[in-house]
Amino acid sequence: MTDETDPNTVEHKDSEESEYCVALTVNGQLYHLTLDPRTSLLDLLREHIRLTGTKKGCDHGQCGACTILVGGRRITSCLTLAVMHDGDDIITIEGLGSPDALHPLQAAFIERDAFQCGYCTPGQICSAVGMLSEARAGWPSHATADVGTEHVELTPSEIRERMSGNICRCAAYPNIVAAIRDVSEGPHNEIV
Repeated sequence: MTDETDPNTVEHKDSEESEYCVALTVNGQLYHLTLDPRTSLLDLLREHIRLTGTKKGCDHGQCGACTILVGGRRITSCLTLAVMHDGDDIITIEGLGSPDALHPLQAAFIERDAFQCGYCTPGQICSAVGMLSEARAGWPSHATADVGTEHVELTPSEIRERMSGNICRCAAYPNIVAAIRDVSEGPHNEIV
Protein backbone atom coordinates (compact mmCIF):
# COMPACT_ATOMS: atom_id res chain seq x y z
CA MET A 1 0.00 0.00 0.00
CA THR A 2 1.34 3.45 -0.89
CA ASP A 3 0.87 6.54 1.17
CA GLU A 4 -0.32 9.23 -1.27
CA THR A 5 0.46 12.00 1.23
CA ASP A 6 4.13 11.06 1.51
CA PRO A 7 6.07 12.99 -1.21
CA ASN A 8 8.90 10.43 -1.06
CA THR A 9 6.67 7.55 -2.08
CA VAL A 10 6.89 6.68 -5.76
CA GLU A 11 4.69 4.21 -7.53
CA HIS A 12 6.55 2.36 -10.24
CA LYS A 13 4.68 1.64 -13.42
CA ASP A 14 5.03 -1.59 -15.33
CA SER A 15 8.10 -1.27 -17.55
CA GLU A 16 6.01 -1.83 -20.70
CA GLU A 17 3.90 1.22 -19.90
CA SER A 18 6.92 3.49 -19.55
CA GLU A 19 8.72 2.61 -22.78
CA TYR A 20 8.76 4.94 -25.77
CA CYS A 21 9.24 4.34 -29.46
CA VAL A 22 11.72 6.56 -31.26
CA ALA A 23 12.91 6.71 -34.83
CA LEU A 24 16.24 8.31 -35.55
CA THR A 25 18.72 8.29 -38.37
CA VAL A 26 22.24 7.50 -37.21
CA ASN A 27 25.05 7.72 -39.75
CA GLY A 28 22.54 7.48 -42.57
CA GLN A 29 20.71 4.42 -41.22
CA LEU A 30 17.17 4.67 -39.84
CA TYR A 31 16.58 2.97 -36.47
CA HIS A 32 13.21 2.30 -34.79
CA LEU A 33 13.76 1.60 -31.11
CA THR A 34 11.65 1.06 -28.03
CA LEU A 35 13.37 2.26 -24.89
CA ASP A 36 13.07 3.63 -21.40
CA PRO A 37 12.47 7.40 -21.61
CA ARG A 38 15.37 7.96 -19.19
CA THR A 39 17.90 6.53 -21.68
CA SER A 40 20.52 9.08 -22.66
CA LEU A 41 21.41 9.51 -26.29
CA LEU A 42 24.91 8.30 -25.42
CA ASP A 43 23.57 5.06 -23.93
CA LEU A 44 21.28 4.55 -26.92
CA LEU A 45 24.27 4.81 -29.26
CA ARG A 46 26.58 2.59 -27.22
CA GLU A 47 24.21 0.02 -25.71
CA HIS A 48 21.26 -0.20 -28.09
CA ILE A 49 22.87 0.43 -31.49
CA ARG A 50 26.35 -0.81 -30.47
CA LEU A 51 28.24 2.18 -31.87
CA THR A 52 31.05 2.41 -29.33
CA GLY A 53 33.14 5.14 -30.96
CA THR A 54 31.33 7.75 -28.90
CA LYS A 55 32.89 7.53 -25.44
CA LYS A 56 31.43 7.85 -21.95
CA GLY A 57 33.89 9.98 -20.03
CA CYS A 58 32.45 11.98 -17.17
CA ASP A 59 28.71 11.41 -17.86
CA HIS A 60 28.19 15.05 -16.76
CA GLY A 61 28.83 16.95 -20.01
CA GLN A 62 32.16 18.32 -18.79
CA CYS A 63 34.74 16.38 -20.80
CA GLY A 64 33.36 16.29 -24.36
CA ALA A 65 34.26 12.63 -25.00
CA CYS A 66 30.63 11.95 -25.98
CA THR A 67 30.34 14.81 -28.51
CA ILE A 68 28.34 13.94 -31.62
CA LEU A 69 26.54 15.90 -34.33
CA VAL A 70 22.74 16.25 -34.28
CA GLY A 71 21.34 18.08 -37.27
CA GLY A 72 24.89 19.23 -38.00
CA ARG A 73 25.36 20.81 -34.56
CA ARG A 74 27.64 19.41 -31.88
CA ILE A 75 26.15 18.25 -28.61
CA THR A 76 27.28 16.23 -25.61
CA SER A 77 25.21 13.08 -25.93
CA CYS A 78 25.42 12.17 -22.24
CA LEU A 79 23.29 15.21 -21.32
CA THR A 80 20.37 14.62 -23.63
CA LEU A 81 17.63 12.03 -23.56
CA ALA A 82 17.24 9.83 -26.63
CA VAL A 83 13.47 10.45 -26.78
CA MET A 84 14.18 14.16 -27.33
CA HIS A 85 15.78 13.29 -30.67
CA ASP A 86 12.94 11.36 -32.26
CA GLY A 87 13.21 12.06 -36.00
CA ASP A 88 16.67 13.65 -35.79
CA ASP A 89 19.67 13.03 -38.04
CA ILE A 90 22.69 12.01 -35.95
CA ILE A 91 26.32 11.61 -37.00
CA THR A 92 28.86 9.84 -34.80
CA ILE A 93 32.57 9.31 -35.41
CA GLU A 94 31.69 6.08 -37.26
CA GLY A 95 29.66 8.10 -39.77
CA LEU A 96 32.30 10.71 -40.61
CA GLY A 97 34.62 8.55 -42.65
CA SER A 98 35.82 5.04 -43.29
CA PRO A 99 39.26 3.40 -43.17
CA ASP A 100 39.46 3.74 -46.97
CA ALA A 101 38.10 7.31 -47.11
CA LEU A 102 38.95 9.26 -43.97
CA HIS A 103 37.18 12.51 -43.18
CA PRO A 104 39.64 15.43 -43.62
CA LEU A 105 39.76 15.99 -39.85
CA GLN A 106 40.46 12.31 -39.20
CA ALA A 107 43.33 12.46 -41.70
CA ALA A 108 44.64 15.70 -40.16
CA PHE A 109 44.57 14.20 -36.65
CA ILE A 110 46.68 11.30 -37.90
CA GLU A 111 49.04 13.58 -39.86
CA ARG A 112 49.54 15.90 -36.88
CA ASP A 113 49.63 13.10 -34.29
CA ALA A 114 46.77 14.88 -32.50
CA PHE A 115 46.05 12.04 -30.09
CA GLN A 116 47.84 9.80 -27.67
CA CYS A 117 45.59 7.33 -25.88
CA GLY A 118 42.77 8.08 -28.33
CA TYR A 119 39.92 8.04 -25.82
CA CYS A 120 38.89 11.66 -26.40
CA THR A 121 39.64 11.62 -30.14
CA PRO A 122 36.13 10.76 -31.44
CA GLY A 123 34.62 13.59 -29.40
CA GLN A 124 37.43 15.97 -30.38
CA ILE A 125 36.90 15.25 -34.09
CA CYS A 126 33.09 15.51 -33.95
CA SER A 127 33.40 18.73 -31.97
CA ALA A 128 35.88 20.13 -34.50
CA VAL A 129 33.49 19.35 -37.38
CA GLY A 130 30.72 21.23 -35.60
CA MET A 131 33.04 24.06 -34.60
CA LEU A 132 34.21 24.60 -38.17
CA SER A 133 30.58 24.83 -39.31
CA GLU A 134 29.88 27.39 -36.58
CA ALA A 135 32.91 29.47 -37.63
CA ARG A 136 31.91 29.31 -41.32
CA ALA A 137 28.44 30.55 -40.32
CA GLY A 138 30.09 33.54 -38.62
CA TRP A 139 29.21 32.58 -35.04
CA PRO A 140 31.48 34.45 -32.64
CA SER A 141 33.09 32.92 -29.58
CA HIS A 142 34.34 34.48 -26.37
CA ALA A 143 37.73 34.87 -28.06
CA THR A 144 36.43 36.51 -31.26
CA ALA A 145 37.93 40.01 -31.43
CA ASP A 146 35.14 41.52 -33.56
CA VAL A 147 31.80 39.83 -32.89
CA GLY A 148 30.26 41.76 -35.81
CA THR A 149 32.54 40.21 -38.42
CA GLU A 150 31.08 37.81 -40.97
CA HIS A 151 34.36 35.90 -41.31
CA VAL A 152 35.84 34.52 -38.10
CA GLU A 153 39.58 33.96 -38.33
CA LEU A 154 40.45 30.66 -36.70
CA THR A 155 43.58 31.65 -34.83
CA PRO A 156 45.07 29.20 -32.31
CA SER A 157 43.42 31.09 -29.44
CA GLU A 158 40.06 31.10 -31.27
CA ILE A 159 40.28 27.33 -31.84
CA ARG A 160 41.31 26.68 -28.23
CA GLU A 161 38.31 28.69 -26.97
CA ARG A 162 35.88 26.95 -29.32
CA MET A 163 37.23 23.52 -28.39
CA SER A 164 37.42 24.23 -24.64
CA GLY A 165 34.54 21.85 -23.92
CA ASN A 166 36.68 18.90 -25.01
CA ILE A 167 39.30 17.70 -22.56
CA CYS A 168 42.37 15.69 -23.55
CA ARG A 169 43.99 14.20 -20.47
CA CYS A 170 47.09 13.33 -22.49
CA ALA A 171 47.53 17.04 -23.34
CA ALA A 172 47.69 16.69 -27.13
CA TYR A 173 46.21 20.19 -27.42
CA PRO A 174 48.94 21.80 -29.60
CA ASN A 175 48.59 19.02 -32.17
CA ILE A 176 44.78 19.10 -32.02
CA VAL A 177 44.83 22.85 -32.72
CA ALA A 178 47.33 22.31 -35.56
CA ALA A 179 45.16 19.59 -37.14
CA ILE A 180 42.07 21.80 -37.00
CA ARG A 181 43.99 24.74 -38.48
CA ASP A 182 45.26 22.54 -41.32
CA VAL A 183 41.69 21.64 -42.26
CA SER A 184 40.29 25.13 -41.73
CA GLU A 185 42.96 26.65 -43.99
CA GLY A 186 43.07 23.82 -46.52
CA PRO A 187 41.03 22.82 -49.56
CA HIS A 188 38.73 20.57 -47.51
CA ASN A 189 37.28 23.40 -45.38
CA GLU A 190 34.07 23.57 -47.41
CA ILE A 191 33.22 19.87 -47.04
CA VAL A 192 33.81 19.60 -43.31
